[in-house]
Amino acid sequence: MNQLKTVLVTGGAGYVGAVLVPKLLDQGYRIKVLDLYTYGEDVFDGVKDKSKLEEIKGDICDQSLLKKSLQGWDAVIHLACISNDPSFELDPELSRRVNYECFEPLVKISKEVGVKRFIYASTCSVYGVSDAENVTEDHPLLPITDYNKYKGLCEPILARYQSPGFTTVTIRPATICGYSPRQRFDLTVNILTNHAYNKNHITVYGGKQERPNIHIDDITDLYVMLLKLPDEQIAGKIYNAGYQNRTVSDIAEIVANVMAEEFPARDRATISTTPSDDNRSYRISSEKIKKELGFVPQHTIEDSVRDLIRAFEAGKFKDPLNNIRYYNIKMLKAVKV
Repeated sequence: MNQLKTVLVTGGAGYVGAVLVPKLLDQGYRIKVLDLYTYGEDVFDGVKDKSKLEEIKGDICDQSLLKKSLQGWDAVIHLACISNDPSFELDPELSRRVNYECFEPLVKISKEVGVKRFIYASTCSVYGVSDAENVTEDHPLLPITDYNKYKGLCEPILARYQSPGFTTVTIRPATICGYSPRQRFDLTVNILTNHAYNKNHITVYGGKQERPNIHIDDITDLYVMLLKLPDEQIAGKIYNAGYQNRTVSDIAEIVANVMAEEFPARDRATISTTPSDDNRSYRISSEKIKKELGFVPQHTIEDSVRDLIRAFEAGKFKDPLNNIRYYNIKMLKAVKV
């Protein structure tokens, strides 16, 4: 049985990390977060006991910082990246450096200083466009953007470093949805819920594109689980991690239905459709991770919509339609990253 007790989370102050890190602390792990804190330094203000949390405001491309930060630590969960296609295209050279060029040095240094486990968050968008009924991990990677391409190119690099004593595993998450202390409103379910709640109108771009989804609680539970499993069960493996495959139009209907249930006195949110040049469409199979690891998501798209509604009702968001903090590309433009 592995005895991992200390975990460095790159990008730990991001959308997923803001949910993951408190869970890891609750499990008793010592945590280091390495992040630029571009979206604010108050992400962990709600964490009551920070005695086992160390926050480092720094760049994952800084190799001397990596050596210093990783020395003596057991595991890495690598979430850091310039996320989503528009943000990547804002500065392609910087994005290539952050998402790809600094990846191998991070893995190499991790192994050299004695890290025992490396968990990499890739993306299901590496599959690009596919009309396959269910895309498995063996499906060819057919990325249609540089963001997808470089996420995929990191996977074989990690595989080369897999060895006894250095266990690596790659997760290809579906589009994540739900509430986080570092909220994003530029992800499909979250966008549509924001508009339904605050405008009572949902605009669907395209609509026929199929998207796999996973609740933020499920993907973060998976990362916690991956720290506990025996080396031989996950070593060198790649797993899709998704739950519901739905078209964007279907998601809009789900959001409108949940809103109607939660606010019966309000008029039902209206839905309009407009053309889109975003033709990414694919359905993923998550049978492998269910069969091999027993991982089955517990939360639905409806759950994520309700979680967001509760957060809106509690006043947790400041100007959610316009505040650039909730939109990656707007924030990156503003800070001239």
